Amino acid sequence: MEPMLKNLFANQSYNEKSFFLIAGPCVVESEELVMEVADKVSTICKNLGIPYVFKASYRKANRTSASSFTGLGDETGLALVKKVGDTYKLPTTSDIHAHEEAAEAAKYIDILQIPAFLCRQTDLLVAAAETGKIVNVKKGQFLSGPSMKFAVEKIKNAGNNNIILTERGTTFGYQDLVVDYRNIPWMQAHQTPVVMDVTHALQQPNQTSGITGGNPQLIGTIAKAAIATGADGLFIETHPNPAVALSDGANMLKLDLLEGLLEKLVKLRAAVV
Repeated sequence: MEPMLKNLFANQSYNEKSFFLIAGPCVVESEELVMEVADKVSTICKNLGIPYVFKASYRKANRTSASSFTGLGDETGLALVKKVGDTYKLPTTSDIHAHEEAAEAAKYIDILQIPAFLCRQTDLLVAAAETGKIVNVKKGQFLSGPSMKFAVEKIKNAGNNNIILTERGTTFGYQDLVVDYRNIPWMQAHQTPVVMDVTHALQQPNQTSGITGGNPQLIGTIAKAAIATGADGLFIETHPNPAVALSDGANMLKLDLLEGLLEKLVKLRAAVV
């Protein structure tokens, strides 16, 4: 594990050869939800030797429908993500959508996540880089792994070498995504850790209902293939009851299923490293 990640997980005990996990609910719905998820996931990861980053969006700015839930308010959402990190001694992450959000979000979280749709936004990448925090850039659904070198260059040119890249599928027609696993080694060639966003890769966007669909029954398939092809980390959104989640319920993993999946992935990782 490279120095950037070792520093990130300095407060955790873990297997040095393990993949790391970024996981949590899609959005901060309530204090009770984020605490429940963090408590359960951190316990599972500790038992399995997996380094863990808690994730929840403090605000959802890219919803399909204007009537969709976007958050509890920026300050409230960020404060709750920070409370999770402080309570469970975990690094945290959330996504930002505009350059003016970067400095404020950096006061609360450890990794600034750049949404896939915004991965080419130079002012956003530069503002995130200038905070000095780790910047996790999700590969646009419209880009190849090799083309992500330009996002990496923008961040490095702003004086920040703390970069993670995330694969989250490629647009396939109007309402589906496919995963090209070549993008994992291609993006690792940019000298950055690469994460597989398992749950968002299973989205079915652009539904006429205004609510994004998904294929959560394939979460295990996507995750196992990512580990087999050398992903450094996994991103999995999880919720105690996805059917009532306020965002991305159609492709989140039910929290009760996470431990069994991670047990299999740990065994697979041991076989392929």
